[in-house]
Amino acid sequence: MAPVTAAGEAMHALVERLYPLCRSITGDGVRATLEIVGEYVPLQVHEVPTGTQVLDWTVPQEWNIRDAYIADTAGNRVVDFAASSLHVLGYSVPVSRTMPLAELRGHLHTLPEHPAWVPYRTSYYKPEWGFCLAQETLDALPDGAYEVRIDSSLTDGHLTYAEHVVPGQVPEEVIVSCHVCHPSLANDNLAGIAVATFLARALAETTPYYTYRFVYAPGTIGAITWLARNAERIELVKHGLVLACAGDSGQLTYKQSRRGDAEIDRVLRHVLAASERPHRVTEFTPYGYDERQYCSPGFDLGVGSLSRTPYADYPEYHTSADNPDFVSPEAMADTLAVCREAFAVLDRNRRYVNLNPYGEPQLGRRGLYDSLGGRSDAKQAQLAMLWVLSLSDGEHGLLDVAERSGLPFDTVAVAADALHGAGLIKA
Repeated sequence: MAPVTAAGEAMHALVERLYPLCRSITGDGVRATLEIVGEYVPLQVHEVPTGTQVLDWTVPQEWNIRDAYIADTAGNRVVDFAASSLHVLGYSVPVSRTMPLAELRGHLHTLPEHPAWVPYRTSYYKPEWGFCLAQETLDALPDGAYEVRIDSSLTDGHLTYAEHVVPGQVPEEVIVSCHVCHPSLANDNLAGIAVATFLARALAETTPYYTYRFVYAPGTIGAITWLARNAERIELVKHGLVLACAGDSGQLTYKQSRRGDAEIDRVLRHVLAASERPHRVTEFTPYGYDERQYCSPGFDLGVGSLSRTPYADYPEYHTSADNPDFVSPEAMADTLAVCREAFAVLDRNRRYVNLNPYGEPQLGRRGLYDSLGGRSDAKQAQLAMLWVLSLSDGEHGLLDVAERSGLPFDTVAVAADALHGAGLIKA
């Protein structure tokens, strides 16, 4: 795993700052989150009105919450939203009642297998109310009457999402998508938000070939909304990556696109293997995060998903144990490094045409051998030039050259730059 870097520490600080906010698929918590992210990278924020048809879905009413608690007869808050946004069932309708514990139990959610943890639960599209609490808290409640209050609102409003664009040399785009709808869950997905944000900052310091569009949107409905609003320009999207669960201590996991042979799939497979990091590559499944929206057959975008331990594969998933202590600067720095390595390959993976394809051109006469003088990898660099010339037929990219030759991609790319500068190949 990568050492702790300044970026790793800064990403962890961003996670800690965002952690207390109560996010959902709509509402002021999303806006507050995007406002903070906007301090790191400029964002274009979009507000889509309730009732807007987006593909087969409709933008729902906006949910906001001000306070919620369960109090005993002495007025003590035994469950308090102010202590954690996880304590309230997401999208709970307002309630203000006094009821016996026997009746209240039907609205309580716990994790008996982890009695000290609070679960994360939602009811987005079915009117309901409820509280989430530790099983040990529930077990300690005596029978009796309890005051139950949820000061929330469900009103016509907006769904909020944001974009940040890093301009490239060409208009064709790579999208980087992360969901911003979960409340106090550090790995799922504040770590993904943090890695995406610092990736955007890193790319802005370069002159990338592709244009990189970062999408910060609520899960499912947010990605569907983005696709509905960008359907007419979707042909510009050539590659994409969904970032989630980016900060835990597990090995990196890349989930391939629905195509399975998209260029982003090949790039991530190559980069992870070449880095010799412990990792897994898994096949696409139509369940998980928003890669399933981008890969839906009507759009069929080449979008994969990068995480560390995948969703639901770690006990802390969707519980209060997924807190800032569960994610580390080292893990986020490592995830960021892989993203940067992958996009460096993606950006340089050109197809070239050999302009002198009849026999091997004389490289020495063009000073190409002389340019290798003193390099410890001179033989490897020379071999890379020959491989690039051999496969520059307009059908093979530099990643093909690297895979077929067994040479490092960067060595191949440098060789291509030299040959291009000498006028022997053209893109």
